[in-house]
Amino acid sequence: MPLTSRQQFLYGLFFSSVCVLFWSMLPIALKLSGDFSDPVTLTWFRFAGAGVVLLVWQGLHGHLAEFRQLTGKNWLTLFSAGAFLIVNYTCFAWSLDYLHPGIAQLSFQVAPFFLALGGWVFFKEWIRWQQWACFAVLGLGMLLFFHPVLGGGLAAQSLDTTLIGFVIVQTGVVCWSIYALLQKSLFSKLSPTNILLGIYLFALVSMLPFTRPSDLLAMNTSETLVAVFCSLNTLVAYGSFAQAMKYWQTVQVSVCVALTPVIAFILTEVCVALGLWSSVIVSINADSLSLFGMALVIAAAIIVQVITAAFNKRQLKVNQRQLKVNQNEKAAA
Repeated sequence: MPLTSRQQFLYGLFFSSVCVLFWSMLPIALKLSGDFSDPVTLTWFRFAGAGVVLLVWQGLHGHLAEFRQLTGKNWLTLFSAGAFLIVNYTCFAWSLDYLHPGIAQLSFQVAPFFLALGGWVFFKEWIRWQQWACFAVLGLGMLLFFHPVLGGGLAAQSLDTTLIGFVIVQTGVVCWSIYALLQKSLFSKLSPTNILLGIYLFALVSMLPFTRPSDLLAMNTSETLVAVFCSLNTLVAYGSFAQAMKYWQTVQVSVCVALTPVIAFILTEVCVALGLWSSVIVSINADSLSLFGMALVIAAAIIVQVITAAFNKRQLKVNQRQLKVNQNEKAAA
């Protein structure tokens, strides 16, 4: 039975919220993993763990038969999405060797804009001027929120180091946006879970020659827990993201994803206040201007949801009215 618009909104809100929460925790975990694993090996481990769990789950529930209906073009799209996601994962983990997590998160926030533009260009999802205005406010809020980072409030880094990290992040951003759009194009053939399963298994095989499994075998208990969390984070966050893209428009999901650095900031400050991993995790030093920027981001996200929901409701009424007119014309004929 088709879902009502309210059910679609609630499902989209739930999955988007879970996705943002887990993505917000990820930079902390990746920063902790930098001392015991290289980015490629850790990325492979994350994909491998998530892929094995999904393979067992889908097999037990009889959902693997979906793959039989894929054409050669569909397989190519699936593997291409996997390749772009692999590059994104590796680039973000690699960038943390050059950038503070706050700067890396800020640099990655152009991704929702690319994602919304991609939805507009490839899926004809109309972006209204009110939504563009919300994106502008959201961008301003991001700049204000991270102004201590932009102004050198954290430990100074060389310009070359910062530029290298920035280029690595932007490479990941472009690849992530392409992955998300390719994934959306497969929804008519595969469930979001099977799309991710195909990507994870593709990564498990294709990345293996470039990994160093000996690093994983040498991990102690705390390092193993961090690595396992990173893998579970992959499973939950991207599973939720795929489901959110199924129930919401791209522009709605992209705005929620833009809240990630705000939640990451809160989680980072909680770690600092509790004295957790003090040698690795440091405060972003938010002042009143940063907090004002955070308020702008949250307000923009809420307003764009209200605007989108209002326009969708209006469009639904227009479609229902047009359907009724067409039925009356057919009856009269």
